[in-house]
Amino acid sequence: MIFGRRKNGGAAVADARPEVVEAQRLESRGDLFGAIDLLCEVNRGERDSDLELRIRHLRHLAGADLLENAIGDPSYAEPEGQLPPPGEQSRIPEVTPDELTAGLLRAAILEYGCLLVRGLMDPDKALAMADDIDHAFEVRKGLSGGESDPDGYYSEMTPVDPFQIGGRNWVEEGGGVLAADSPRLMFDMLEALDKAGLREVLAGYLGEKPVISAQKCTLRKATPDVSGAWHQDGKFLGEVRSMNVWLALSRCGDVAPSMDVIPRRLEEYAQTATDGAILDYTVGQAVAEEVAGEAGIVRPIFDPGDALLFDHLFLHQTGSDPSMPNPRYAIESWFFGPSAYPAEYAPVAF
Repeated sequence: MIFGRRKNGGAAVADARPEVVEAQRLESRGDLFGAIDLLCEVNRGERDSDLELRIRHLRHLAGADLLENAIGDPSYAEPEGQLPPPGEQSRIPEVTPDELTAGLLRAAILEYGCLLVRGLMDPDKALAMADDIDHAFEVRKGLSGGESDPDGYYSEMTPVDPFQIGGRNWVEEGGGVLAADSPRLMFDMLEALDKAGLREVLAGYLGEKPVISAQKCTLRKATPDVSGAWHQDGKFLGEVRSMNVWLALSRCGDVAPSMDVIPRRLEEYAQTATDGAILDYTVGQAVAEEVAGEAGIVRPIFDPGDALLFDHLFLHQTGSDPSMPNPRYAIESWFFGPSAYPAEYAPVAF
């Protein structure tokens, strides 16, 4: 496969940059992660939408390889470290990226079901990404079916067999765009998470290299009129090993919707489809309150760049109020262990 780049908006021509040629050689030898790292380095120096498309494709191939070669039954990280006391408002332990470790994350999940990481992304970068999400929405609106944006804000990912990506209409109706369909924003997102040390932390937590699901990594804009529905994602994901990084790109929880959460560990699924439940996998308000017990229900306040980490057993919903003046921008990115990856979801390596 010859790497190409567009010339003056026309047909692709061979990219002769030495680093790109070397990345091609690495790919041909099967070193997909080496090729990805090299192309990312080039792209950091000079943004190139063609490179970002190639990086996305290589991440997908690398993710597929990780699934195919997953072996054994990896162990989660051992809980270790001293959890800080819960935040006064959030009632959830709060740490900085420098304090975050795989063992500390495991300890928080086993006790509180989640961990709040303040300042996981630079606030200015988070706000800029919120603007970029709006731009991606506008670009998508102006494209005809199958068209791609030359600047990389929207270009639908086509996975290799046997993977498929469906449900884009549902994602759009819910105020979202798949991160995998925006190679430019996916590059920015993964760069920021890697810079914060998430690659090492998640690999240590899961006991194996993390793989993103293209269908479960979404750039979102939630307006105050959006109502929530209590749910645990594992109810429809199946038996998985997971960690969701829910990243706020704007202030939310008071002036914009955030999340209502139950800050305690659940080892089983709450009863679904009771009175007040919207769908057959959602949980009614009365059941959620009963499950919450003394822990109660909390609506944390997030600043741009703050993140909440939780797994597939965590009970939560969108926390909104029509009186809130602003929409909320966020990224929901689910990472899975390749040994227990949700069926029929398209993989993207981190």
